[in-house]
Amino acid sequence: MTWLAFLLEASLISLSGVMAPGPLTTVTVGKGSRSPHVGGLVAVGHGIVEFPLMVFIFYGLGSLLARAHVRAIIALVGGLFLLLMGLDMFRSIQRSNVEPGADARSPILAGMLLSVGNPYFLVWWATVGATLISRSMDFGWMGFVSLAVVHWLCDLGWLYFLSVISFRGGQFFGRRFQQVIFALCGGFLLFFGGKFIADAVSTLFM
Repeated sequence: MTWLAFLLEASLISLSGVMAPGPLTTVTVGKGSRSPHVGGLVAVGHGIVEFPLMVFIFYGLGSLLARAHVRAIIALVGGLFLLLMGLDMFRSIQRSNVEPGADARSPILAGMLLSVGNPYFLVWWATVGATLISRSMDFGWMGFVSLAVVHWLCDLGWLYFLSVISFRGGQFFGRRFQQVIFALCGGFLLFFGGKFIADAVSTLFM
């Protein structure tokens, strides 16, 4: 397999994971109704966690993340955080006319915390991602670095696209659209939070 063929394969595999509905996409759509650049900021926060994780997996962290109890503890903490974000999203329904970009740091922080607290993200990297990292080393460090960059660009492109679409919808439909988006995203965050916690409890105590 050539280097370019590997990157194409890695891009398609990465997009299949990136485009799967989850907490990151939910927060991006919710916050994107205020600013079209939220997706980029969420991707930056995600990358702050993801790049070091790739290096750690390369040096053997993948086996630790594969342990059920480690994933359960991560899921428990992440689930609680998602519940808090979901409740905050519902509270935001009454203040959905906040100026776009009023809090530029929160999407970055959300991208970081939602990545760290998402056990499925960590499992993906401990399994599928670890396989890609292993195969990238057939092309030396250039292969590993190019994999990291291409994968993150997939994150950036998809999340930016979601926030732009959400923002344009907010501009066209106005405040009511924002309220509906906040309610839907808040509900999804509560769902994911509850699921993470239920999975963690079933692993730890059953």
